Amino acid sequence: MPLVVPGVTSNSGDEKTQEWVNKLVGKKLSDDDHTETTFCKRDLPEQCRVIQPGQMVTKDFRPERLNVHVKEDGTVSHVEHG
Repeated sequence: MPLVVPGVTSNSGDEKTQEWVNKLVGKKLSDDDHTETTFCKRDLPEQCRVIQPGQMVTKDFRPERLNVHVKEDGTVSHVEHG
């Protein structure tokens, strides 16, 4: 079992990712305001990339960067940090 020491080791990245999962998954990204089925692109974090199906991406790992994966129809399928 891994050692977890509050303030030294944490899963805060997982909490941030889960927060974005709750906001984005199942919605389409939009240039306009939010609705029940869309999320405005301008409200994404500065360190973010939207990944289309089949799109080539770099393999560099940046823990602060949010990767937003979308389906063919533009709906967000999943998100991850890295």
